[in-house]
Amino acid sequence: MRAAARELDISHSAVSRHLVELETWIGVPLVERSTRRWTPTPQGAALARRLQELFREMDDAIEAARESGSPFSVTIAAAPSFASRWLLPRLPALERAHPRIALSLLVNQRLETPSEGIDLAVRMGAGPWPGLECEPLMDERLYPVASPAYWRQAGGGEEVDCLHGMRLLHDRDPSASWELWRRHFGPASLALEHGARLASSDLVLRAAELGQGVALARERFAGDALAAGTLLRPFDGKAVHLPQAYWIVRPAKPRAGASKRHAIATVVQWLKEQAGAG
Repeated sequence: MRAAARELDISHSAVSRHLVELETWIGVPLVERSTRRWTPTPQGAALARRLQELFREMDDAIEAARESGSPFSVTIAAAPSFASRWLLPRLPALERAHPRIALSLLVNQRLETPSEGIDLAVRMGAGPWPGLECEPLMDERLYPVASPAYWRQAGGGEEVDCLHGMRLLHDRDPSASWELWRRHFGPASLALEHGARLASSDLVLRAAELGQGVALARERFAGDALAAGTLLRPFDGKAVHLPQAYWIVRPAKPRAGASKRHAIATVVQWLKEQAGAG
């Protein structure tokens, strides 16, 4: 109560009174009261977690609205894996090349129309999507990777048959599935029903770096780990090509002014240059 009162700049008795009124309105107890300590009930803890998420979303929306007032601010949305593995390491290059542009990066995996306050998005998948201005950004290649320690311990070799008996790490994205790679390179008897199934390409690569199995990696995301030696690529040349795997997506009818449109076009051109560079 005291900490909340300090944060809100009101008395702790007022905080306590508001809490009682909230419990009465909701109809369930939110805290368990004792003479020494108050602790949240399961309902109170669940409500607090959800409200914290909503407050953070409100904060993000307000910040995006504030930043959108500048003609040099550009807000881009991207999936977590793309943001962390490909875009984030390149942002210093954008700042050096275009110091006036203030880029805001929002992370989400939603595929609906970019929301108000988002100038453009990078999507992974088989576009284009109706109702949006969609432009191919770059292609992709898929190939197996593993940590050097796991590959040695599992008895890895130069032929794909050595994958038998190894733990396979699966990306839930069907466009990056082991079934697709097996169809091209085998072995036909490779069992795909076992192994961890992870929600993002970034998690798949992280699990492989930790020695938890063999991952089917997106080349665009695995480059830094391969260069650093935390991952190795065992079957050179055996890669599945995915054309037009990443897209730049914008609202079909943008409302930005001329200066803002120029900043967005600058970021789009920079993304294309980075995609061409690898």
